[in-house]
Amino acid sequence: MKNNKEKLIISNPAVMMDKPVVAGTRITVELILEKLSAAESEKDLLEAQPRFTRNSIQSAVEYF
Repeated sequence: MKNNKEKLIISNPAVMMDKPVVAGTRITVELILEKLSAAESEKDLLEAQPRFTRNSIQSAVEYF
C-alpha cells in the first residue's frame, strides 16, 4: 500500500517548492489537511478538485 501512496503524493523541487502534493496537481498535502480541519468535507474537496479521488485525499491524510 505504501508504494501506491507514494504515487499519489509526490514531492518535486520544481513544484510548490518541494512540498508534498497530490500527483498531477499543485495542491499540497498541507492545504488538504487545513481544509479538512476547517470542517470541509471529503465531498467538498472532491467537488472542488475533479482530479482528486478518495484515495488521494486519504493518502494526504495518512502522509504525515
